Amino acid sequence: MEATANHTQIVTGWAGKDSSGKVAPHVFKRRENGPEDVTIKVQFCGMCHTDLHYLKNDWGITMYPVVPGHEITGIITKVGLNVTNFKVGDRVGVGCIYASCLNCEFCEASEENYCDQVQFTYNGIFWDGSITYGGYSEMLVANNRYVVRIPESLPLDAAAPLLCAGITVYSPMKHHNMFQAGKKLGVVGLGGLGHVAVKFGKAFGLHVTVISTSPNKEKEAKELLNVDGFIVSTDPKQMQASSRSLDYIIDTVSAKHSLGPILELLKVNGKMVLVGAPDKPVDLPSFPLIFGKRTVSGSMTGGIKETQEMLDVCAKHNIKCDIEIVTPDYINDALARLARNDVRYRFVIDIASKSRL
Repeated sequence: MEATANHTQIVTGWAGKDSSGKVAPHVFKRRENGPEDVTIKVQFCGMCHTDLHYLKNDWGITMYPVVPGHEITGIITKVGLNVTNFKVGDRVGVGCIYASCLNCEFCEASEENYCDQVQFTYNGIFWDGSITYGGYSEMLVANNRYVVRIPESLPLDAAAPLLCAGITVYSPMKHHNMFQAGKKLGVVGLGGLGHVAVKFGKAFGLHVTVISTSPNKEKEAKELLNVDGFIVSTDPKQMQASSRSLDYIIDTVSAKHSLGPILELLKVNGKMVLVGAPDKPVDLPSFPLIFGKRTVSGSMTGGIKETQEMLDVCAKHNIKCDIEIVTPDYINDALARLARNDVRYRFVIDIASKSRL
């Protein structure tokens, strides 16, 4: 009990109480604003596929009640005595990371996402031993190290998903040197992550091809996102015709699938990065790897410094997420639609609308 003695702020949010995948109104407590903290009045929170996995306990690690949400934007209402980089009224965001050890090689390199003691914005264990609760709530207290500034030119609603979906694709694209004009990028899956990867690719002058199981997405991909090519992955003729044509592939699919046919789309020495998180192992046959000298790697979100860099790049290139705004009373409907991928391309909860009713 000692660890949470200063958790005295009563907050309203929306929590999953069991593995039904639904949320209900939930009242809980947050800590007082400490010397290193900022308090944020939450304006918007994006809805990520990960929220669904945690609500349903797909990964077997959910601690109920769980308050999801790690794509949080809002306004600072209080700053701690030792906070010098933020002030009351600042437009800020909190992504996936809420705490880390601060001492390891990854924390020192601002790659907190790979710290082996990293704790996430919800369903994590904070330094004081309390369970973390996310952005499906009216307010949040966060250590200033894990807070980023939202550039003035980015609207808080369309910027929210950048804090997960945006950094999740930006980080590996930067790491693998994919931002080379004229190179050919393939994006598997045209959802929350995929559409942002397309926008980064186009902003940096790449030739972008979407690879999808849904033929009906071709029109919107070309008309709305200005992609250069579209391949229906279930069509053997289209797949064969595009063999060895791509330099890089970002695979954003969060369902079990085979990487074999997709790997054949890569040139010799091509690189594929997995950023989706299927709850079952994907199929990875060896022949497409061996015969094409191809590389498959993974990437998980990004560090705080890189997240700020990504937001600044988005501001410079006017990259925003395509969103559908929902009110808190629609969260369960949105979760059901998210489960069947019925969203273009990210739901964002207008948290502040509750206080305006």
